[in-house]
Amino acid sequence: MVEEVLPVKEDVQTAVPHAWRETLGAIVDSLVRGDVRIGHGIENVDPLSKDRSKRCRENVEAYGRVTLSRLPETTWDSSVARWQGDRWDCLVDLWTAEEGRSDLVLRLEVLEDPETAFRFRPYLVYVA
Repeated sequence: MVEEVLPVKEDVQTAVPHAWRETLGAIVDSLVRGDVRIGHGIENVDPLSKDRSKRCRENVEAYGRVTLSRLPETTWDSSVARWQGDRWDCLVDLWTAEEGRSDLVLRLEVLEDPETAFRFRPYLVYVA
């Protein structure tokens, strides 16, 4: 049985909490589909602007000829979160059809929200 990972408000790196994983997967799916605004239409997500979404896609293209894939369950073995005093910063490892886990990551912030529990703000995709 897998122990549930909960959000931790301490200055330590942890695994990504289970409660966030479905939303983070939906954000990555938005990137995989090539949505004009990454995260648009996903509940509790502040989508990226068109310009920032374009930059993310350009960073993937600059990485090489790869096809981004949906996140497998094993992505949570290496993706991380860290409390920053007023939010969590997360790095989600991205996967490609050609190589499996890649050097690409999605960086995003997760904030507490009194109405929805959490608010997700994707920031950038880049090579870590």
